[in-house]
Amino acid sequence: MQNTAKEFDEIIAQCRALFQNKMHDYGTAWRVLRPSSITDQIYIKINRIRTLQMATVKMVDEDEKDEFVAIINYSIIALIQLEKGFSLSLEEDPVQVMELYDKYAHQAKELMLRKNHDYGEAWREMRVSSITDLIFQKVLRTKQIEDNQGKTLVSEGLDANYYDMLNYAVFCLIKMM
Repeated sequence: MQNTAKEFDEIIAQCRALFQNKMHDYGTAWRVLRPSSITDQIYIKINRIRTLQMATVKMVDEDEKDEFVAIINYSIIALIQLEKGFSLSLEEDPVQVMELYDKYAHQAKELMLRKNHDYGEAWREMRVSSITDLIFQKVLRTKQIEDNQGKTLVSEGLDANYYDMLNYAVFCLIKMM
């Protein structure tokens, strides 16, 4: 499991660098997004990955890796938005934004380590396509919870689904390394 923790950190470092560079280029324009819009962005990404995995001909020369990175970053954005709420103000302190990024990445890692312990790293025996389907399922569940105004009877909340999507995307990237 020590290897998994190291691999997780490597993936998150790459995602974090891209997030930080995009924040430099675009600012925090994502702060205007409501959680449902972020979920839809993740839906677009995971749907594209599934299409690429099933297609025999690709019309655009891109691979799945960039889309998994986007799912990780959008999941962290969603967690930030759940904490802070969406905002029309784009005047966010980049240092504070990166602290929030690190906070949620760390919490995702801690959750992953606890689940890996209990599940015995079963994901390592899974196909990337199966993990992709699990992310797709989590997105659909999240959309349903949002459509229910966040009310659930027995299910975990939105944050748990975003953490799972983030961790599943990390698993896919680890398996693709």
